Amino acid sequence: MPNCKTVVPYAGTKEQEERLQQVIAAHRGLPGATMPVLQAAQEIFGYLPEEVQIMVAEGLGIPLTEVYGVASFYAQFTLNPKGKYQISVCLGTACYVKGASDVLTAVEKKLGIKPGGITPDGKFSLDACRCVGACGLAPVIMINNDVYGRLTPDQVGAILDKYE
Repeated sequence: MPNCKTVVPYAGTKEQEERLQQVIAAHRGLPGATMPVLQAAQEIFGYLPEEVQIMVAEGLGIPLTEVYGVASFYAQFTLNPKGKYQISVCLGTACYVKGASDVLTAVEKKLGIKPGGITPDGKFSLDACRCVGACGLAPVIMINNDVYGRLTPDQVGAILDKYE
């Protein structure tokens, strides 16, 4: 199966890595340290790439599989980088029935990425979600905190152009 995600190379800074090492040192040996360390790591880096997971595993002296298991299980963690503009296309029942899948396809075509992906310039990331709580405006997309409702696929281009 082909990978639908755009691969963005790890770009952590020495300062970010030093901050993470301080957090790891403060939690080393404590029971249940994995969760708070991963939460801090995501706050520092914005997501949990493999390189960061390895630092956490080695720093806490636990298997990488344990770190990955926690990071991939909880919805609060993301293994993929997020763009400056985070697009969420609602695929909940109300949105789906009113054509959200066509709206999603229009976003994918405009940006050249699939859900879970990020544009090569890091400007946009795309996710599909189950409900944004704006069912009366279906179909809906959110770009960061901006909500766009009652969309048709032909409106997508103009909306995204506003963020260029």
